[in-house]
Amino acid sequence: MGEGTTRSLPGGKGNAVFHALTVVFVPEAAALTDQEWNSADEIISRALAARPAATRRQINLFLRMVSVLALVRYGRPLVTLTLERRTRLLESLGKSRLLLLRRGVWGVRTLAFMGYYARPEAAASIGYRASAAGWEARRVPQPR
Repeated sequence: MGEGTTRSLPGGKGNAVFHALTVVFVPEAAALTDQEWNSADEIISRALAARPAATRRQINLFLRMVSVLALVRYGRPLVTLTLERRTRLLESLGKSRLLLLRRGVWGVRTLAFMGYYARPEAAASIGYRASAAGWEARRVPQPR
């Protein structure tokens, strides 16, 4: 597989592209440590592993296309663009007349949110306390 997504797909340089886009969708992600990025990447990798290979290829292709568009439009690689320019590029793709481009933006956005907010640290920081045990896990035992 080529460049452009999380470790479960191409890895290495591709992570930088995905991370650069993640920061557009979740500005707080700019402060993530390498370990926190690895955690987010693992979450996304597990989710994508359950999807068809065609879906993973489409995400990979979309991210490579965004990288090429950044180079054509701004004359610089996507990962070196300012946050403002990356945002403008994604906004233009998100408003495209081509449904596939809009879907690509929404798909990558969804993955970025998943990777960032599904980390236990992020969930705790926003007060998210859902549990597989349901409401029972949140009930405070009453004294007898």
